[in-house]
Amino acid sequence: MKKKSNTRNKSIPKGEVGGASVLLIYTGGTIGMMQDAKTGQLRSFDFKQLTDQIPELKKFDIQLSAVSFKKPIDSSDMLPETWIEIATTIQKNYEKYDGFVILHGSDTMAFTASALSFMFENLSKPVILTGSQLPIGTIRTDGKENLITAIEIAAAKENGKPIVPEVCIYFEYQLYRGNRTHKFNAEHFQAFQSANYPVLAEAGVHLKYNSNFILKPSNKKLSVSNALNPNIIILKMFPGITQNAVEAILNAKNIKAVVLETYGSGNATTQTWFIDGLKKAIDKGMIIYNVTQCNAGTVEQGKYATSAAFNKIGVIGGADITTEAAVCKLMFVLGKTKKSTEIKKMLQSNLRGEITI
Repeated sequence: MKKKSNTRNKSIPKGEVGGASVLLIYTGGTIGMMQDAKTGQLRSFDFKQLTDQIPELKKFDIQLSAVSFKKPIDSSDMLPETWIEIATTIQKNYEKYDGFVILHGSDTMAFTASALSFMFENLSKPVILTGSQLPIGTIRTDGKENLITAIEIAAAKENGKPIVPEVCIYFEYQLYRGNRTHKFNAEHFQAFQSANYPVLAEAGVHLKYNSNFILKPSNKKLSVSNALNPNIIILKMFPGITQNAVEAILNAKNIKAVVLETYGSGNATTQTWFIDGLKKAIDKGMIIYNVTQCNAGTVEQGKYATSAAFNKIGVIGGADITTEAAVCKLMFVLGKTKKSTEIKKMLQSNLRGEITI
């Protein structure tokens, strides 16, 4: 194995993969579709033919196994119940494999990666989500490289220990922390961004890991939290938003928390009806979590007068968390506790590397 480089990010060259075991979990999505030779229609990929379609996998000294959902789904139909099914599958097989690769549609991949990161407490093995923009059965597919490298990352070790013991997304030569990602392009192969956090690895001539930015493995036993509260809603600010619209969201039945997507560094309209409406909802026990609708940057409540009122009425600042991670974190936290002080503390804490504090 090559020695560590002396670059500023302490990149680690390609890790050891020989003898490792990886479990593939196919949930659905473009990457698992193949074109039928007779009809030309797309059908679900048969994993029994995996090495026939991707012969490069035979060059790995990796024990590769695969499981598939009984009914693969489009990622647009992803639900918290599906996250629980994925997490349970990994939990049941956790001691059998060195790493896990989840094949998933790209549209909601950032949500799933974020949710799993919170659900897995004391994670010490790689959980890598990947997918593609083109079906794996097409000539120009990006799925083949994504899958091969995701498997290599899931199997990679240094000194016998996994190099990336966290939930990640691998897409188009980049490995991202899962709860830091956002899908920003529906057409290009480079579909994801991690604007507020550096990439964890880059695949080029060599596969290099940026060790300074990777979470350390836990020495405790894995615990999976399946209690998710989905009673969350997103309220995005825009010029001309009406009182009726805001009140309809704040008064929606059973809603426990609102992800408030604000302008810039956490700003919103200062109209009296808006601030009073938020305060009334908070006084009734609703959680308002302030995140920026910008792709990059952080919420700084009070930096401008337009957000100063938020601190007074109890809006919780989300720092540089993504909307996807904010939604999933709220589901996780609300499933953990009903105490407002604990909820606020957890939302403002860096639980899985999702925010910069």
